[in-house]
Amino acid sequence: MPAASPSVPPKQASWLELLDQPIAHLPKLGPKTAPLVEKACGGARIADLIAHQPHRIIERMLCPQILAAPIGEAVMLEGIVDHYLPPPTAKAPHRVRLRDDSGFLTLIFFRAERALLQKLFPIGARRLVCGVIEAFGPERQMAHPDHVLDPALPARPPLLEPVYGLVAGLTNKAMRRAISAALAALKAAPASPEWIDPHLLRERQWPDFLAALKALHMPDGVEPAARALAIERLAYDELFARQMQMTQRRSERLEKTCAPIAPKGLFVAQAFAALPFTPTHGQREAVEAIIADLRLTRPMARLLQGDVGAGKTLVAAMAAIHVAEAGGQSALMAPTDLLARQHWTSVSAFAAPLGLACGLLSGKMPKAERAAIQNALADGRYAIVCGTHALFQETVRFADLRLVIIDEQHRFGVGDRQKLQEKAQSAHVLSMSATPIPRTLALTAFGDLDVSILPEKPVGRAPVTTRAVSIERIEDVLAAIERALERHERIYWVCPAIAASEDDAIQDVEARFAQLNEIFGACVGLAHGKMPVKTRQDAMTAFKDGQVKILVATTVIEVGVDNPDATIMVIENAERFGLSQLHQLRGRVGRGAKPSMCLLLHHPPLTDMARQRLDALRRIDDGFAIAELDYQLRGAGDVLGLAQSGAPRFRFADPWAHRELIAIADRDCRALLAVDPRLGSPRAQAALRLALLFGKDYRVGDGAA
Repeated sequence: MPAASPSVPPKQASWLELLDQPIAHLPKLGPKTAPLVEKACGGARIADLIAHQPHRIIERMLCPQILAAPIGEAVMLEGIVDHYLPPPTAKAPHRVRLRDDSGFLTLIFFRAERALLQKLFPIGARRLVCGVIEAFGPERQMAHPDHVLDPALPARPPLLEPVYGLVAGLTNKAMRRAISAALAALKAAPASPEWIDPHLLRERQWPDFLAALKALHMPDGVEPAARALAIERLAYDELFARQMQMTQRRSERLEKTCAPIAPKGLFVAQAFAALPFTPTHGQREAVEAIIADLRLTRPMARLLQGDVGAGKTLVAAMAAIHVAEAGGQSALMAPTDLLARQHWTSVSAFAAPLGLACGLLSGKMPKAERAAIQNALADGRYAIVCGTHALFQETVRFADLRLVIIDEQHRFGVGDRQKLQEKAQSAHVLSMSATPIPRTLALTAFGDLDVSILPEKPVGRAPVTTRAVSIERIEDVLAAIERALERHERIYWVCPAIAASEDDAIQDVEARFAQLNEIFGACVGLAHGKMPVKTRQDAMTAFKDGQVKILVATTVIEVGVDNPDATIMVIENAERFGLSQLHQLRGRVGRGAKPSMCLLLHHPPLTDMARQRLDALRRIDDGFAIAELDYQLRGAGDVLGLAQSGAPRFRFADPWAHRELIAIADRDCRALLAVDPRLGSPRAQAALRLALLFGKDYRVGDGAA
């Protein structure tokens, strides 16, 4: 999160106002401790501090006697200091012995100061200690107790103690003290109006905001069920804040106006009629939805989401053709030169029979050729242009840019996308993604967008047979490749690493390339992320053109490469890839009419998790079903889809565990905006402040910007 404002917090700041104030203003937090706390919780505001959740809870047992304390458990007990034994050598520990009526307990301290220990443990004094008891032969020991107190004093360690992520120089005690100070400040502040719908609050039996925070950070004495409800409420607060921002952005977008793009529709009808294949129902529906958007007097902001090989380029081309019939221009931006050229080839094939010129603009072009393309865009000779980052450079001008299409939108920064949109007076925006996200979770990433989904693949695509194969059968794999080469087919071979590592079980791409080159000769090519961009793209182009028959690569080939002649995908060390990533790689084959195969080459023995992933890939071909299963197996924070989509990283919420709450938050936000469109009520004002508070950590608007 960004640095906090240095302003002094107002005396009567409400909860939400106080949370936006600096951590350094909390009482009893010294100038040395405050920066460490800020570093540990990842921000300088009190909101960052209270969002720093404990990663575990120590559950202590109060034991009446030393011998009653179970081995290996966290306990709290009292004893009398019986003996102090200094270390016999520099590496040996200090030993302090406690006793009670049942027996003895030895406390172990490494690298401690003798004087400090003797002061803390005077012989004959009673001491209360907390820690884990271990057996060392016949002796009971406790190494470095968490707490040492005089039982005559009123202070007691909690039986349930949160443990936080720390940084060097910061203790858990200091972090707990900072959080306690924050909770005390919130308790003293006037309460903010409740932003959750009262009916929902009663229905879910959620506590108020401050009570929820206290249950999270001070669980001692709180029933587990009550703490679970508190955490659920905080998760909902965060999801509600996110959806509030999305709903607000959507509402603001709907208020903008632009000239409708409403030609007769002859060009799109002719383009569909000329197709040498039958488009899918999903493709036709998506085109209809996009054209309906373009006919309105507000800018379109739509996401086209499809599984690998679902035919998004056709939909984008039809949208551009519709715009061209009305005399406007469209720009399709792709993240790589190879993908931009691929789009240009496909879109040109659809547009050329209609007399529409389609240009290609790339930073790799010679200066004179690039200048000629730019001139043609500026005077309107090109109705459509496909390109890379070169499209949003200052020297590029359009005669009448109406539609911006962004492929693999998560690979561009918000600023880059905005620069291209600013080349139009009021651009319609179509974003495209080949990374399926379960529909409910997509609300967290694209809640401000209209979404079209391509659920099926084009007719005529051959199914991909998926098999899990042990590395011990690599000779069989090589024999299958030999047969594929005889049929003039092409093969991908993907490895997880570029160069050799200490782990012999991980296959590196350079060694595998050398081995396959020795077996099959010059028809083997190499592509990985550390190669010069031009060298890598030349290798991929040679593979597409047929000069290279076997492309040995890392996951750089994961998205966008379309080669109908590629029929075999070998994924080595498949057990080390995520399920969604395996599916993306598999999508590089099966793009033509020939039967295709994906071989998951793995090293036994497989873990249960790896076995589940490989088995699922063999059974399931639906990218959305795979994405959902991947979330179940690995959790939302570690899945390719959501991380790459531009979705926020949450502090309280787990998008998969709390997926039910996402839809509830979305409905609640829309309902609030419907009854209070000006957002003037106390509840709406509190909701807005909550959205701003949580929103500072979000990449808001990635879908539309």
